[in-house]
Amino acid sequence: MSRSVLRYVRHRITQHPDTDVTFEAECLHCKWQAQPSTDTAAVDVECMSHTGRSNHRGFRRICTSFAMVVRDE
Repeated sequence: MSRSVLRYVRHRITQHPDTDVTFEAECLHCKWQAQPSTDTAAVDVECMSHTGRSNHRGFRRICTSFAMVVRDE
């Protein structure tokens, strides 16, 4: 009979240090899309400008980040 030793290691998930969070938006009424940016306020301003030009008021906002799992030491 063989013996096994089990060792449990705690992990955590964190944002990848070499990447930024990217914000995007797209209109729910037409094919308009905001320029992706690392500045959420810039994307929001683009959405408000689009609303002013088109009266479209619904947007899908997307926040993309890259993550990695590391040992929790």
